[in-house]
Amino acid sequence: MRALSKKWVALLGVLPALALVAFACGGEGEEGETFKIGVMESLTGPGETYGTVAVQAKQMAVDEINAGGGINGRMLELIIEDSKCNAQDAITAYNKLTDVDDVKIILGTSCSGAMLGAAPLAEEEGVILFSGLATNPDIANAGDYIFRTSLSDALLGVDTGNVLWADGIRNLVTITEATDYAEGVRRTTVEQFQKRGGQVVGEERYPSDTTDFRTQLTKLFNENPDALHVAAQAEFAGGTIIKQARELGYDGPIYGEVVAIGTTALEVAGEAATGTKAIITDLDPANAKGQEVLTNFRNRYDYVTLPWYLGSAYDNVYIAAECLKQTDDDQDADGFRDCLYGITWSGAIGDDYSFDQDGEVVGLANVVVEVLPLAERTQDNQGYRVLGSAPAE
Repeated sequence: MRALSKKWVALLGVLPALALVAFACGGEGEEGETFKIGVMESLTGPGETYGTVAVQAKQMAVDEINAGGGINGRMLELIIEDSKCNAQDAITAYNKLTDVDDVKIILGTSCSGAMLGAAPLAEEEGVILFSGLATNPDIANAGDYIFRTSLSDALLGVDTGNVLWADGIRNLVTITEATDYAEGVRRTTVEQFQKRGGQVVGEERYPSDTTDFRTQLTKLFNENPDALHVAAQAEFAGGTIIKQARELGYDGPIYGEVVAIGTTALEVAGEAATGTKAIITDLDPANAKGQEVLTNFRNRYDYVTLPWYLGSAYDNVYIAAECLKQTDDDQDADGFRDCLYGITWSGAIGDDYSFDQDGEVVGLANVVVEVLPLAERTQDNQGYRVLGSAPAE
């Protein structure tokens, strides 16, 4: 909980600054008016750890841009709403940003369910929705104004299924949070695993307010699986599942995705997480920009979690700034959309990536990581070592 409290202390320091910027800016068309863009992230709910880190990374990027003179001489302002990691609250946040704040460009959301809830409205009304974190495969079909730098779970599922098969797993059990994101991870993983010849011998799902998974895990382990696959929406749940699995005496392999090995998840799981494998996007240690962003973020907020998604949120702001520089109009969603379709970007999460005709990021890839023993986990290694790329079919 210590790391979480630091996040909220830092975030509370961000919000008054945003209010001050909003008070100081002039009216529409006045010289010195800010560019206003919306932000929808999960500051509460299952996605609060990564929603918070995304807002903080975005604010850091905005402060850098403004300190450098802004965009075409104008400052950049974020108007932040809490989408709470669900569709209903995302729609409420979207309506507030578009109806009250007259925003046409929104960065977010953190969670796939929130993204899928707001996307039909954004598409119908011609509002940009640009996410650095949402990964459900269905987002690819959400429309012409919907973009993301996060990789689709369709790719994650293929990579995870291939890793399971290559590691000799033939009988798998799964435990999955009942959300669009986690279900997307489970579904695509199982499809690929079964395509390779594997068998799922047990599966359990749980609501997001669950804290005790022992009954479900016991049922799964009674099937004598070769491995357990965890798909969690919240870091707290992911870490708790791994911890309770080991407490029940399960000593087999555990596989997961980025949420299950985030900083908070590893704090919850402790030594129980050692050896857990996950298929994730990761910042390349050789990417100087990515390492610079991590260093600056840690110096500013005194913690780091889920570094790739931190970098993705940061890159989103700089990409948005480039498109605003081209359009010089934060109400020109069509011009912003066309800029995204044509841009090639190098930033914290990789070099020379771009967007295809569905607004899907191309030019980035997943890696396989393994959680280190507790004594070997550091801020620099984020608690895991990279094993390499996922094997192909």
